[in-house]
Formats: sequence, structure tokens, C-alpha cells
Amino acid sequence: MLDATWCSRRRKRLVDALKPPGTLWFDQADSLRYLAGFHVDPFSLGSGYGGVLAVHPDGTAELWHDDRLPDSAADCHVDQRHEVHWYNGRTPPVGLRALAVVNALPKGFLGQFCDHPGSPGADRVISELARLRRAKDPDEIALIVRCCRAGEAGHAWGRENIHAGMTETQVYAGVQQACTLAAGEAVIVYGDFAVSPGPSRGGGPPTDRVLKPGDLFILDFSVVIGGYRSDFTATWCVGHANPHQTRLFETACRAMTAAEALLVPGNTAHAVHQAMKQVFSDAGLGDAFPHHAGHGLGLGHPEGPFFVPGSQEVLVAGDLVTLEPGAYVEGVGGLRIERNYLVGADRLPAGAVPEVGLPSATGLLTLTRHALGFETGR
Repeated sequence: MLDATWCSRRRKRLVDALKPPGTLWFDQADSLRYLAGFHVDPFSLGSGYGGVLAVHPDGTAELWHDDRLPDSAADCHVDQRHEVHWYNGRTPPVGLRALAVVNALPKGFLGQFCDHPGSPGADRVISELARLRRAKDPDEIALIVRCCRAGEAGHAWGRENIHAGMTETQVYAGVQQACTLAAGEAVIVYGDFAVSPGPSRGGGPPTDRVLKPGDLFILDFSVVIGGYRSDFTATWCVGHANPHQTRLFETACRAMTAAEALLVPGNTAHAVHQAMKQVFSDAGLGDAFPHHAGHGLGLGHPEGPFFVPGSQEVLVAGDLVTLEPGAYVEGVGGLRIERNYLVGADRLPAGAVPEVGLPSATGLLTLTRHALGFETGR
């Protein structure tokens, strides 16, 4: 999971930027993950409950959580951890669980969390956290690479097993199992497991729809470990692709290559989208590409930068982003492909980038080797 040294550095960056006169109090799940590596295993009875983090002006931290959270909660990185007694399974609980932690906080807590929208000063704190989260630290990158590896296993299962006669739900079940086994632990897998006949359905959760020869099946999913995630897409033609379907794929590949060249620190999100859109327009498919060209990825999905027209967000070294060109044509089908990228890999400190993918002249690093493709199914 996340590393103690990097959690401490993230807290120090935050207090250096905000220069708070007193302690900052947090209770949002992503804030606690990012600043302290505090994660509640979602596959547990503690799911939905969390903790409270106090970050003092010197960057040190204290955490409070109740005694019914899973073991993952104890793996956090703080200077002091306080386990609040609520219920031990042998004696009556102490009040309501939702209030147990807050009632145990010291007098210095004034009843407001600085990462809650609407709280005084929260806009500044939330905005600063969002800015800091753009450039990923080595421990964050390593965790996302784990998600990528598990995702690759899911796509590999798809290449071997997707065929006519299966339902979308059966594909999901197979991918979920492959990702879980590859990760070596229970993982969240969500996304699009959908036959796309064209613009009427560009994705969606799996249903009992049966795959038929000639269908274009979009497999666009994320694997979540410790709150961080990957996000890959491949499209399968069930049976043999016709020339119109092949044209969609070849255009999407060219669009991805054009956008990749713009994944350089200093370029705008608008420029990335424009490069991708131009390829579709030149192919007479401009209207068939209706969505963003990609987005940032990490604890959120999507998060900045957003590759859409007019966005003046500037790429920074350490941005972890996706590119996902797609085209949806009635009577032909819908197709989308997607890869994940670490921007400015050659500008990051030594040791910040895991040995994965192939660096290019643009200073990006692809975080997957196998998920791009237009596959011919069985």
C-alpha cells in the first residue's frame, strides 16, 4: 500500500502551502488515504465507516477510528493512532457507531472538518489537495501499477474466452475472477461490459444480453486497490470484423497516437483533445467521437486533467492520465480503446517510476502493455 515517508511528505506539502494557524481536521476517505495511507477494506463490515485525521501545523498527524474496523485500518501511517472503543462483540456498544469517533475527539476539535464542502475555509483546502494530488508520488504510482497488472489479467482472460453465446454478465464474472486472482486479494472491478450497436449505447454495466456474431463488445473497466485505480478499454468484435468496423479501430489508433505526442508537461488538456478530435474529423468521423479524449486518474475517476475542448489545465510531470478515443456509428457499432500514461516520466526523481512500459521521447510511460486492441473474438 502507501508508504510512511511519502505520506509524511504529502502532509508537509499541504501545511507548507496552507500555513494553517492550527490543526487541520479531515474525515473524507480520500483525504485519509492520501495523507495517511488509511484505508478501510471495502469487503468488510467496516465498509462505509472511517476515521478522523488531525494534521498539525508541523505536519505530524493523529488518527482516531473505532475498534470494529478491519485490520487494513491499522496499516496507516501516522504519528499517533487512537482506537476508539465502540463495540467488542461481548458487551453493549457505546452509543451510536456514527458518533463514536467524533465523541472521542479532544477539545481542540471545533466541530468542523476542513475537507467538507460548505465548512469555513474548505474550498481552499479541497482545492489545494486536488492540486497536490495531480503529481503522483512513487508509492502512488506503484499502487496504480498493481491495479494495471491486475487489469491486464482481466483483458487477457477476455482475449481467451469472449465468444458468441456468452452474456455480458458472464464476461464480467470471468474478468472479475481473473483480476482478483492476479491481485492476490479481493478487488473492486467496475466499468462498461457492453455490446455497443452505436451511439445509442456506448457502454454500461453488464446485463443478460447475449453476444452475437458481428457484435462490437466494449470492455472498459477499472481495478481498484487501496482506493487507487487503473482504467483500460479494449473492444472485441465477436466473430470477424467487417471493413467498417476495422475502419473505426484504425482511426482510433491514429487518434491515440496523435494525442500521445501531446502528453508533455506544459501542454494544455484542450490541445490533447484537439489532436485526437482532428484525426476523427479528417476521417469523416468527427460527429462519431462525442466524449472526452481522456482524463486524470488516481483516487478519483475521473479527476483532473480533463481532456475536453476549452480546458486550459496544464499537464504536469507526474500526471497519471488515460487516453480513450472512440467512435460510435449506427449500423456499424461502437468502439473504444484506452491506455494509461504517466506524464513526464523522464522528469521525475530517480526511483519514482517503476520498471514498467517503455519510455518515449515525449517523456511519458505507458502503464499497460496488453489492453490496447481491436480483437477478433470467437
